[in-house]
Amino acid sequence: MEEPNAAPLPSRLARLLSALFYGTCSFLIVLVNKALLTTYGFPSPIVLGIGQMATTIMILYVFKLNKIIHFPDFDKKIPGKLFPLPLLYVGNHISGLSSTSKLSLPMFTVLRKFTIPFTLLLEAIILGTQYSLNIILSVLAIVLGAFIAAGSDLTFNLEGYIFVFLNDIFTAANGVYTKQKMDPKELGKYGVLFYNACFMLIPTVIISVSTGDFQQATEFRHWKNVLFIIQFLLSCLLGFLLMYSTALCSYYNSALTTAVVGAIKHGRWFKIFLFNTQQPVET
Repeated sequence: MEEPNAAPLPSRLARLLSALFYGTCSFLIVLVNKALLTTYGFPSPIVLGIGQMATTIMILYVFKLNKIIHFPDFDKKIPGKLFPLPLLYVGNHISGLSSTSKLSLPMFTVLRKFTIPFTLLLEAIILGTQYSLNIILSVLAIVLGAFIAAGSDLTFNLEGYIFVFLNDIFTAANGVYTKQKMDPKELGKYGVLFYNACFMLIPTVIISVSTGDFQQATEFRHWKNVLFIIQFLLSCLLGFLLMYSTALCSYYNSALTTAVVGAIKHGRWFKIFLFNTQQPVET
């Protein structure tokens, strides 16, 4: 699984499978996080993000030790090579988890569609990518269609709106910069994932402890609930898989493709399923 010195042109099958993998992981983690933050009422999206970062570090480090994957050892040049990805990484995690718990799913679905035009704009500015008029019109049609589909379900939550728009911006910027930084001759996709998580784990823990967020999480009443613990650990694992699948999809395709695939998971059938299964847990 070592990354080649020069990345070959990806096949159509590799592009399709990487997009399918990302879409599946993205769908599953929203489902699990919604249960943790809404059904169980877990009070700390930040602690959930910390668990996902820690899981990413452990899995990648074990794989590196066993020579299953390869990425460079740490040196003083790595922070400069990564910037601003660590900041975008933690912002994407925290805003995404927070927005999931504060908005109804129909409104969340509508606002998350803005990731797509943000990604298109940032790819044009940062990567110099030029898209045809047909693609631009298609992106606008996706956003308009989301508003029409959810027109009867709109709710107002200013804090939720702010979080989800921040998540849109962080997601778009993270995707574009990840595509830029994944040069196999530099850090590669595994190095980007590993050092992103390493650099932001300790600052995020400090923020969580200093704000009292960590204490709320440790005092949470469901820590003795086996089903809750299983779902918490599953969310941590899915957090790693989501980060990996996002990098893989962007590596084989484009950041815009990744953004579009991420938006597909919020189909109408998914909303019906989630609304019918999210019942409050008895205390």
